[in-house]
Amino acid sequence: MIRAAIATVLTLLALPAHAIEIQDVTSPKGIKAWLVQDDSIPFVALDIQFKGGASMDAPEKRGAINLMTALLEEGAGKRDSTQFAQAVEDLGARISFDADDDTLSVGFRALSENRDEAADLLALALTQPRFDESAVQRVRAQVQAVIRSEATDPNSIAAKELARQAWGDHPYATSLNGTEESVAKLTRQDLVAAKNRVLARDRVVVGAAGDISPEELGPLLDRILGGLPEAATAPLPDKADLQLSGGTTVIDWDSPQTVVSFAGPGIAIDDPDYFAAFVANHILGGGGFSSRLMTEVREKRGLTYGVGTALATGLFGQSWQGGMAGGNDTTGQAVDLIRQEWAGMAEGVTEKELTDAKTYLTGEYPLRFDGNGRIAAILAGMQLIGFPIDYINTRNDKVEAVTAEDVARVSKRLLDPAQLRFVLVGRPEGVESTD
Repeated sequence: MIRAAIATVLTLLALPAHAIEIQDVTSPKGIKAWLVQDDSIPFVALDIQFKGGASMDAPEKRGAINLMTALLEEGAGKRDSTQFAQAVEDLGARISFDADDDTLSVGFRALSENRDEAADLLALALTQPRFDESAVQRVRAQVQAVIRSEATDPNSIAAKELARQAWGDHPYATSLNGTEESVAKLTRQDLVAAKNRVLARDRVVVGAAGDISPEELGPLLDRILGGLPEAATAPLPDKADLQLSGGTTVIDWDSPQTVVSFAGPGIAIDDPDYFAAFVANHILGGGGFSSRLMTEVREKRGLTYGVGTALATGLFGQSWQGGMAGGNDTTGQAVDLIRQEWAGMAEGVTEKELTDAKTYLTGEYPLRFDGNGRIAAILAGMQLIGFPIDYINTRNDKVEAVTAEDVARVSKRLLDPAQLRFVLVGRPEGVESTD
């Protein structure tokens, strides 16, 4: 699930309000972008996000958008895979494509003197990908190798089973890679259809940073994106309803350790209690060695090398999830402790815990807010989530405003151990599936 890009936005946007100025740009063709202009280095970075991502797979075509995305850099227009890669390299540019269940993302980096030529190559990749048979077969084999590898990885097995139980018929419930069988059946026609389901101007948000003015950015956006269809050929998926029930699922796996994944109800980013949950998560399991779970499960009892939690804030659904691994003989004890700490958050946090969490969340993460590429990604993520353009100016105030009462309230609302589902992959002693 999600949602690394969204998590990056939420954690990194703690920069002082005066640090950057965001400009709202609209191209002649109506494509919108947010820009941070910085002329100190002669290069520009764009982060282009198409909402929907791999969740836009057509029925019975799971894995099509993932495969299609991996093929966008494998030749376009008159250039085959090798020729396209060489053309990008000759310009000193970087073009990358990636897909998750929320977005198809495009990264673009180019020297100012070469940006128009590099933009033309990116436009070709988005509008005229070749999908040559040789490239399709090669990349298909790579995807199928990943699928086979995941089938023997306890972490992947646990995550997939938890997702299956959580999301029912929604695309979130299955791997964006598809299955070996579904990927084997995909045709070139399927890949073209997949492209048209997700690559369209009505689905796009853009972040830009670097040596470019608003007047220059607008035409560049049209140069890259203007040739895409105005609208995608399929609607965005419905919101996903979390279907987890409390309990434990044990998947037998011959290993001296058990991998543990767990999840319960999450919270939407536009919920009034979101920032209270954000702070609560840091105290519970998101704060590394300062978190309650690390203290109780690792530091005091040595039951794991690490345990953590995160708010999984997908565009179409949310959960509060975590994971760990430990010896088969102690996993049951660790699971009991997680349930106890899950419930204990509703009893309140200390002023020291609250102050330490807010100090970290408002002070440490800005150190990672560096570089045009990172800034462009954050600007795109802000738009994807629906944050206002002044979010950077107000984010820290929202964190600072969280009180101990707020943390207790949102914890009581969401952190109910009776709704917490565990998936264990291994041979944990004394632990059995409850359904």
